[in-house]
Amino acid sequence: MSKEVVEVIKSYNDYLTMVPIGTIQIANYLREDKVEKALQMILDFSEGMGWLVQAAELLGQNDVNVMFEIEKIHEFLYEVNAGLEIQDYVLVADMFEYEVAPFFEEVQPIVGLE
Repeated sequence: MSKEVVEVIKSYNDYLTMVPIGTIQIANYLREDKVEKALQMILDFSEGMGWLVQAAELLGQNDVNVMFEIEKIHEFLYEVNAGLEIQDYVLVADMFEYEVAPFFEEVQPIVGLE
């Protein structure tokens, strides 16, 4: 396994551990009416999801088994965007806490870096 692939795996695994924490923080900001902070974090989340999808695809092309439902990310982003468009911040907060965070808590890190 190339050094570059190992680095992507490490970054991927590190990012996966941070996502549930960030999603709960987004939910808290929305519930505390700190909408501007929440929206910035949602933008960061969206960009991070783009990176995770690219990393998963790249790793798959390098014969690394990635157990990750990419389609689920697209669903989350679509639903979050729909909630934001109608400014239903309670719905969006609930999604991050009760759907997105548990999903990422279940995603398994990539093992076997030896």
